[in-house]
Order: sequence, then structure tokens, then C-alpha cells
Amino acid sequence: MSGGDGRQAADSLARHLARRMLVDGPMTVAAFMGEALGHPRFGYYMGRDPFGAGGDFTTAPEISQMFGELVGLWCVDTWARLGGPSPFHLVELGPGRGTLMRDALRAAAVVPDFARAATVHLVETSPALRARQKETLGGLPREPLWHDRLDDVPEGPMLLIANEFFDALPIRQVQKTSHGWFERLIDVEPDSTEETPRFRFVLEAFGSSGARLVPGGLRGAPEGSVVEVSPASCAVARLIGERIATHPGAAILIDYGYAHGPAVGDTLQALRGHAYAPVLEAPGEADLTAHVDFASLAGAAREGGAEAFGPVDQGAWLTRLGIAQRAAMLKRNATPAQASGIDAALARLIGTDQMGTLFKALALASPGLGAPAGFESS
Repeated sequence: MSGGDGRQAADSLARHLARRMLVDGPMTVAAFMGEALGHPRFGYYMGRDPFGAGGDFTTAPEISQMFGELVGLWCVDTWARLGGPSPFHLVELGPGRGTLMRDALRAAAVVPDFARAATVHLVETSPALRARQKETLGGLPREPLWHDRLDDVPEGPMLLIANEFFDALPIRQVQKTSHGWFERLIDVEPDSTEETPRFRFVLEAFGSSGARLVPGGLRGAPEGSVVEVSPASCAVARLIGERIATHPGAAILIDYGYAHGPAVGDTLQALRGHAYAPVLEAPGEADLTAHVDFASLAGAAREGGAEAFGPVDQGAWLTRLGIAQRAAMLKRNATPAQASGIDAALARLIGTDQMGTLFKALALASPGLGAPAGFESS
């Protein structure tokens, strides 16, 4: 999608949202996010590849092959701990360009039985990204299967990967006022035009849903506090838990967020061109994300019947899996420039001042499996 086409789509989505608000009233933050990211025609993810230097953000698999390789070896080890089920589903939620799955499968090829047993399932709603994934994974012995939802993946033994998936699922926000908790909504600015609508945050009129959404431990937060909840994320985590409680399986969820949530704070953000942008400006033209509440994901998965381990910092998890040793191996045959790039990627993935502590890993597993690799001391 070209810059001109993108602006036209953003204008069209803004007008669509404004008309909807004029008819139905202000919409929840979750509804706004859902439309801005996933509208079938104008949604941010529907017609573009947002990854890499030419996009809006860069994810760990695009930084270095080491990330996907270690995820792949984690899957092999976990599969062996599960008794090597054959066949089984190897599922990725939000697979991006397919880079992580490509690197994971290359590393996993050291155990041929794993590759023979695995059927790859990619849960992806974007036509543009599905096309890119087909290019990236075109050399596989068996073509992956694509699905719009995890519900569409057949039941059975499963290993699931979700890297930077939950941060883009819709959230709802509630705010504490002198009169109690009220849900934050999004409405059209009263002085904007139909052709170029602008949006603003407002509070619901009566506070009926706000108080109900606030977790019990936060109801005494001070006036002005904003709390975020993600029913959509918890629904997915519970479904994963149900799946791996019924059949042998495990999941690795990697994202940025709170290890000990829910927490107070407005974390909704927009990214465009690797820079922060106004959240309500040009919907459909920027990525919208929010911090992940790992405690809520773990709780939902446990409600589904799974066990949860972690979260642990991404840097600690990758270090326990041997990323430093893998970097040293890659540097053996590297040019000085390549070696410098490997060192920079390693620092970015595990550094305490970079992704190493902001990003965290949570493992979910069938009851009785025990702590998967990297979570033994969590």
C-alpha cells in the first residue's frame, strides 16, 4: 500500500468510524482498536507488511535468526517431554512475515521425527501477510494451513507460538473519577467535519460498565487512574489452556508488558515509521498496541485447565536456552562486519536496557508436564 493509498484508506476508515459513532454513539477502545487494525478493507494489517526497516516496527525474529532458532529448539525439547506425539499441530498466532516459523523449522530439522510429525498452522487474518508468509515458507515439504482463528485449528496434540500477538488484541480502558469508575470511550470531536473527522476520548455517561471491569485489587486506586483489561486476550489464553488440558501440548507466549498485573496506567500507543504517533490520529495508518497483562493470561489459561510457568524476562529465557553460545557459533565463520551485527542483535534481544527485560515469556503446558526449558527456576 503506497503512502497515498494509505492516507486515502485512513481517511475512509476515519469517515466510517465517525458515521458509526454518530449513529451508535461513542465506541469502546476495544471496538476502535478492532476496526483500526482489522477492518476488512481499511484495517492497518489488512493491506500492508508493517515489519522491518521499511515498515513501522521490527520484531525479534526480524532482528536475528537466533530468536526463531531457539524457539524452534524449545519446541523440539517440549515435544520430546510430551512423549513425541505424532502427528501434532505446530501453531503460530500472528506469524508476521513467517520469519520466526522458517527459522524455527530450520533449527528443528536436527530432529527429523519432529518435522515429520508436525503440521504447521498459521492463524492470520491479513491477506497481505498471508501472501508474504507463503513466500517465506514456500520450500516446506507440506504447505502450512492458514486459519482466521485459533478455534479453526483442529483439536489434537499442539505446540503453540505467539510472539507479539497479544499486545495487538483489543483492550478496554476504565478511569477513576470523583464519582467512581467510568469506561473510557472514543467519540468524534464536536467541531470536526464529516470529510476530515477527528476523535477524542470521553467517559461513559453512567459508569455502568466501568466499575464492573475493574479488577478487585485496583478499585481503591487514586482518582485519575486508568486501568486496562483485555477480555479478548483472556479468551484466547483460556482456549489455549482448554486445548492443552485436553490433549498433550504446550505454548510459548512472548510479548511486552506486566509480569505482575493488572496495573494502573494508560499504555495504549500508536507506532508509525518506527516512531510514536497520536493514538487517535489517522486510524488504520498506525499500529495500535498495549502492554500485556501476563498474570491475567496465566490465570485464564489455568481456568482452562493448563499449568502456567513464568513469566520470565526474555533476556533471561533466551540466555538459559543458549543464545550466547549460538551467537558464538555464528561468529566463527562471520566477517568482522557480520560479527558486529551478531553482537548488536544479541544485545538488542537480551540487553536489560533493550528488549531483554521489557519483553517477557510465559509458558503454558498440559498438567503434569513440569516446567519447560528456560522456566525451571521461575
